[in-house]
Amino acid sequence: MTKNKDDQYFIDQAIKLARERSDSGENGPFGAVIVRNGEIISRGWNTVVSSHDPTAHAEINAIRKAADKLGNNDLQGCTIYSSCEPCPMCFSAILWARLDRVVYSSTRQDAAQAGFDDQVILEEIKKDWKQRYIKSRKIESKEADQVFQNWIDNPDKKTY
Repeated sequence: MTKNKDDQYFIDQAIKLARERSDSGENGPFGAVIVRNGEIISRGWNTVVSSHDPTAHAEINAIRKAADKLGNNDLQGCTIYSSCEPCPMCFSAILWARLDRVVYSSTRQDAAQAGFDDQVILEEIKKDWKQRYIKSRKIESKEADQVFQNWIDNPDKKTY
């Protein structure tokens, strides 16, 4: 298969998953698959409501399953196919997992029309901590600083 045919096949799988898992109305209309070497290694769908977990987006669930299956938090060599453009949280997780590629179908504007609007998050991220909607306070702590120093000095640490 050519790259385009592979991409079409796998995005179709993510969209099919989104449709199947959201038809009941219990799960949001999002699906994702993670592929390595032409094989689907994990599938995820939105389970925010059913799991009572606001982080249980399709991409996050797929990343968790792939990392568990591979026994590694580093997913280099993998592509994630998502039925919709990843939200800021999911995109951050994709970066942390070091996925090679993201292929998506619907856009964030499509999601917003369906009631899933990420614009407030995107705007908040741009602001200084002092200007954000959720108030934050920094408390100085030598003990917290020491935790980081211990990590830096630890020759047995496993970096990620």
